[in-house]
Amino acid sequence: MVDKLRWGILATGGIAGRFVTDLIASGLDVRAVGSRSQEKANAFAERFGIANAHASYEALVADPEVDIIYVATPHPQHAACAAMALEAGKHVLVEKPFTLNATEAEAIATLAQEKNLVLLEAMWTRFLPNMRRIHEIIDAGTIGELRSLHAEHRQFLPSDPLHRLNAIDLGGGALLDLGIYPVSFAFDLFGAPEKVTATARFRDTGVDAEIAVVMQHGGNVMSTSVSALDCAGPNTAVIYGSKARIEIATVWYIPTTFRVVDYTGNVLEEYTERVEGRGMQFQAFEMERLVRAGERETALMPIDQTVAIMRTLDDIRRQIGLVYPSERS
Repeated sequence: MVDKLRWGILATGGIAGRFVTDLIASGLDVRAVGSRSQEKANAFAERFGIANAHASYEALVADPEVDIIYVATPHPQHAACAAMALEAGKHVLVEKPFTLNATEAEAIATLAQEKNLVLLEAMWTRFLPNMRRIHEIIDAGTIGELRSLHAEHRQFLPSDPLHRLNAIDLGGGALLDLGIYPVSFAFDLFGAPEKVTATARFRDTGVDAEIAVVMQHGGNVMSTSVSALDCAGPNTAVIYGSKARIEIATVWYIPTTFRVVDYTGNVLEEYTERVEGRGMQFQAFEMERLVRAGERETALMPIDQTVAIMRTLDDIRRQIGLVYPSERS
C-alpha cells in the first residue's frame, strides 16, 4: 500500500461532486474517476483536477493507481458496482442507501469478508464531530435514561416524473433517499428495533412521497420520524432522556449546532463548533484509518448494522406495499 491512499470515484452525479469537493479540500488524493462515457469522465476530471478519467466503471476498478472506490451510482447499481470493485481488490465506500434491499447487502458484505477488504456505508452523518459529541453526552448520563427520538427529513425536491427521485425503477422515493437518515440515526442511538410500524403517501409514478415510521426499540425506547420529498421542513431532531433532552438544530443530519436542555429549562451545554465544507470528509478519514490500521470495520458504522438497516427498510416497504421493478419475479 502506498503512503497516501488513492481514491477512485465511481459515477459523476451531484453527490459525487460534493464528496470530492470535501476530499480535495481536506488534502486527500482523488486519483481517478469512472463514468459510463468518456465525455462525462473527462468533464468531472477536469472540474476537480483528477489525473485519470475512465470511460467505464470496469476500467476504474481495474486502475492500479486506485486503492479505495467510492460508489455513487443510482441505488439499484450499488450492489453490482461494489461487488465489481471488491473483486478487483479495492476497498469500497458505498453511498447510502447501501443497496436496494437486504439480500443485496448481505451478498456484498459476505464478499468483502471473503476478500478481506473494507466495505463501508457512506452514512456520512455518523462520522460528524457534532454526532460524536452527542454520543459522549449520552454515554456520560447527562440526559439520563434514553426515552425517545423524533427526527424529520423533509425537502421540496423536483417533481419531474423523469427525475431519479421520482423513478421507481431507480429506487426513487422518500424512504431510501431521505427516510434512511432518521432510521439510521435511531439504529445508532438505540440499536435495531423490535417492532416497526410505517405508513406512506405516494406519487403518481409509484414512489413514496412521504413516509412516517414508528419504531419500538429494546429498553422500552421508541423513535419516530417523518420524511417527505415534496414539502420542506425545518428538519430538526430531538433526543429525549429521563433528565434532559438534546435539541439538534436545523438541519440535524449535517454539521450543525445543538443544545442540551434539562426539564427545568437550564441549558447544560450548547455545541457551536463548525467544520470546513459539507462534512463528508469525516467518513473518508475513517475509511482511510481502517485501511491503514488493517481493520475491516468501524464501530461508527458496523457492516452488520448496515445490513440490519436494510432489513428494516425492507420491512417498511413491505408494510407500505412498495416493490421495485428489479425485485418482481
